[in-house]
Amino acid sequence: MGFAIDHVVIAVADLGQAIADYRQLGFTVEEGGEHPGRGSKNALVVFADGSYFELITFSRPTPDFRWWQVLDQSGPGFVDFALLPSDIDRDVAAAQARGLDFEAPVDGGRARPDGERLVWKTVRSPQSDTPFFCGDVTPRALRVPEGAVRQHANNVQGIASVVVAVSDLDRSIARYAALFDEPPARAYALPGLGLRVAHLDAGHGSITLATPSGKGEAGDALAAHLASRGEGPFAVGLSGGPAGPLDRALSHGARLDFVGQAKS
Repeated sequence: MGFAIDHVVIAVADLGQAIADYRQLGFTVEEGGEHPGRGSKNALVVFADGSYFELITFSRPTPDFRWWQVLDQSGPGFVDFALLPSDIDRDVAAAQARGLDFEAPVDGGRARPDGERLVWKTVRSPQSDTPFFCGDVTPRALRVPEGAVRQHANNVQGIASVVVAVSDLDRSIARYAALFDEPPARAYALPGLGLRVAHLDAGHGSITLATPSGKGEAGDALAAHLASRGEGPFAVGLSGGPAGPLDRALSHGARLDFVGQAKS
């Protein structure tokens, strides 16, 4: 069962500054709106492939919400990512039947600056190694704008890959196999980097599960990430744009790299 990467969530302390910085990096940034009852507001960086970055901040403490906890304790950066289901209720029921610990769907929504209201459902696991589902109730085009907003001065076309930091690679491989209803991905070692990894396809992009294994610059960085931010997105590869990493000061802690073209 294939699921595409819907969006990646980047928590920031100052949304206005983040918008300015991402524009400096060559992204087109669209103001999103406020989430009623949560004390959060967002802005979007939407790509031609339909995926997007959600830049989110909080106007008040939200100690029962993991995104706020990570931002408060460890600073700005990645906090989560979402897959796009074809039918959220059916897909969640199927994943639960295969043993995945998804919770019940939660209604969500926000008001756009133009007054348009949009509604969605989200479903997540209590464990942060797996993404959450985000399924639209109102038309997806209300949540994910189309047109010129998807064009960027840096020529980025979409999210090519998400690297997910996990504590127990074999356990996470089994959980993703249940999520995607596919045979478990093959794990292999990258000893020069100090990593063990496994790759999965996700629509036009891919997901790489990675865990530290021995000494190596990448493994050390991953271990530090797990210690400070827990399991979840560690790095994102972007299709299009010039090769190389983006300035993490301007990306507000998010590890972003231009990696060429995504698979077709």
